[in-house]
Amino acid sequence: MNGNVNHPYPMNFKQSSGVVDGIQTDVAVYNFADKIFITMSQEGRLAQWMQVPMDPSNPTRVENFLPSDPDDMLPSTSLNARTLLGGGSPDREMTGKLYASQLATMITSRNPDESRSLLVGLGLTKAEASQEQFLDLMELVVKCL
Repeated sequence: MNGNVNHPYPMNFKQSSGVVDGIQTDVAVYNFADKIFITMSQEGRLAQWMQVPMDPSNPTRVENFLPSDPDDMLPSTSLNARTLLGGGSPDREMTGKLYASQLATMITSRNPDESRSLLVGLGLTKAEASQEQFLDLMELVVKCL
């Protein structure tokens, strides 16, 4: 199900769903005036929460000094995800931070002046993902951005 629900200020909402590695996966993006909130859920769960500040005026952002390649799929080294809740194992924590950093990189590559914080809620059944699973999840999110 893909949809865009137009709500009055200060939020709009888009969602997408699909099958990733044989598991129904739901993605939602909530755009608030001060934050972007993305959830990626399998089997109705949300168990891990991360935050990524995306302030373009931060002098430590490498993107402020180097030309960027729009086809680069690597997360920006200056967008650091921080676990707020959940995580559990080191593998799950690392995977969550990778997803959050990649999502922040995708958002800032579309809008380099983006200054809202990114909040990411994950509820993935597996701690590790193959490249295909990772790309399938990112594709679902792109449908909502």
